Amino acid sequence: MIDDTNDSPAVCFLLGLPRSGTTLLAHLLQQHPDITAPPEPWLMLALNEFGRVDHRHPAVASMIKTATSEFLARIDRTIVSRAFADAAYGQYLAAAGKRILIDKTPRYWMVLEFLETLYPKTPHILLMRNPYAIAASLKSTWGIPLHAEPSSSISISSLADLLIRVPDSIASALADLVLGLPKLAAHRARPQTQLVQYERLVARPEAEVRRVIAGLGLDPTISAPTTTEQTDYLQSSSFGDRKILDRQAVDDRSVHAWQNQLSIEEMQTVTDLIGADLLVELGYEQELRQAQQAGVVDKGKEVTELYRRIFEIWWNLRCSDGSATHLDSSSAGAPTHSVREPIESSYRSSELPKNATQHMSGSETEDGVQLENSTAALLSQALLASEADRAVQLDARRDRDAVIETLRGEIARLEVALNNGVP
Repeated sequence: MIDDTNDSPAVCFLLGLPRSGTTLLAHLLQQHPDITAPPEPWLMLALNEFGRVDHRHPAVASMIKTATSEFLARIDRTIVSRAFADAAYGQYLAAAGKRILIDKTPRYWMVLEFLETLYPKTPHILLMRNPYAIAASLKSTWGIPLHAEPSSSISISSLADLLIRVPDSIASALADLVLGLPKLAAHRARPQTQLVQYERLVARPEAEVRRVIAGLGLDPTISAPTTTEQTDYLQSSSFGDRKILDRQAVDDRSVHAWQNQLSIEEMQTVTDLIGADLLVELGYEQELRQAQQAGVVDKGKEVTELYRRIFEIWWNLRCSDGSATHLDSSSAGAPTHSVREPIESSYRSSELPKNATQHMSGSETEDGVQLENSTAALLSQALLASEADRAVQLDARRDRDAVIETLRGEIARLEVALNNGVP
């Protein structure tokens, strides 16, 4: 394990689920003259995946992984990754003329152990928000569905269909709640972690931001953290919450909006996915009671654990070599650079975002079709020319089918638990 030294750049990791308010907190912290908070560097996610590429890569993903693994096995990979990160963070800090860089990248929950290995003593800021409000924001901002059919009631089968049939970007947003939230909750016990509650932040922004700044060892009296102005750096970036661009000041109107944005069935889904115990542990017992007063019931720990098992199976399928597409470059902060359009992992025109063609002229559409056809022809030739590549594709298909069958078995078990356990 690497020890931090005085020569290392001053870095702080801001952790939190997508739609939990991390962009707002990072922006308020950046108003301090000694802090820079670039929108979602993604650096740790990239370093953690070094040597692993999509199975469609022309050099063949397995070859790249094998070659880099053999080479790095002879040296300390952690030192190499840390050296790269130090160089990147250090140069960014020098260019910005700041003392501390805050790396705010949603979904760093996926690489918490990697962060701890590379930067064991680095301070973390952990932002927690009411999970019902996060789900409501996923629905209203990104159009993330919380059930398969708006007209039908929630069932485990309909939710499982989301994992099997919908784009990865949508299932990933649900996985944040199911898999990411428990990991972040456990991370509160880390000694160098400062906990921030979103609800307290928007109610008392100046006091909360000054508390965090003081915890970083900086003078908290020289910042003015109650405004959301000076957003040029966000406007020029592809990442970060775009809603902040329309705000002039911090307010708490979003705290209770979830009660009107979520149906009873959607509240029930969120409760099942997260579990009543975790909601209480995180301090959202009052919100749980409000959901229960609306008709939500606590179905017990077993139901939540089975949900998590289903998502873990899907997650493992998604991340396995050659059998699934990795996270898209914008899905850590949003499903797409244009937040209303989910990203698809396929290049087929029928699976492009619904409004993608609305922004194209007739000639552009025709050119796009010609380009797509020629690309498809080239891909077909490449596939036909490579028996090995066809074998990889076949194995990937078999792997996916096998995991889906396992997933369906877990769904059947969960259905039985629901039928036997619900009053």
